[in-house]
Amino acid sequence: MTRLLTRRLASAVWLVLAVLLVPACSGTSEAGLPDGPDLMKKAATAMAAVKTVAFTIDTEGKPAVSVKHAEGSLTKEGDAKGSLQIDIMGSLQELEFVLAGDAVHFKGPTGGFQRMTREELAAIYDPSAVLTGVPALLSSATDPRAEAVEKVAGADAYRVPVTLSQQILAKLIPGVNQGVNGTVWIDKATSRLVKMELPLTGGKVLVNLADYDAPVTITPPVS
Repeated sequence: MTRLLTRRLASAVWLVLAVLLVPACSGTSEAGLPDGPDLMKKAATAMAAVKTVAFTIDTEGKPAVSVKHAEGSLTKEGDAKGSLQIDIMGSLQELEFVLAGDAVHFKGPTGGFQRMTREELAAIYDPSAVLTGVPALLSSATDPRAEAVEKVAGADAYRVPVTLSQQILAKLIPGVNQGVNGTVWIDKATSRLVKMELPLTGGKVLVNLADYDAPVTITPPVS
């Protein structure tokens, strides 16, 4: 009887320890996959070295963010070109943009290009933050845990659930007002970020990055 009680007590103790230790090990990756925190550090370092990248941002559902779609190319210097759909006071506006040096050139569906400063643009949306802000976003991510290898654009990538900082994330996607338990995909060969899925209240935001270090020429439009 004493031995049976001892075995049951030992089993109960191990069960309690297992339950308590699971949250403490939430950053541990699945067997055979790289350590989550190490993977994030490598990804942040790889992204800091990127010279150019192509990006797309899309929303599903009705998340409370102003940018509904964006696509274009970016350089490490912060220059960019592309297009976006942005909700301005309840009206969906389509804009083409060129960021070159300190000037921002943009136009709507009709008319020519207009000009503003980067400071004025930052009050609406700065597309260059997609590249310049990613290293900080990855290095500040908490509880990363590699859980699988999946194909993204035909290449192997680690799928990694993470908790992302609202403060840094809002610079990439204006309107994000909460920390996000999202998922990132890190390219297995290069450690670069290739995809993000960000669940938000009302829907989610999807970010895809591709064409790393491809030649990109960005010049101001002719007036």
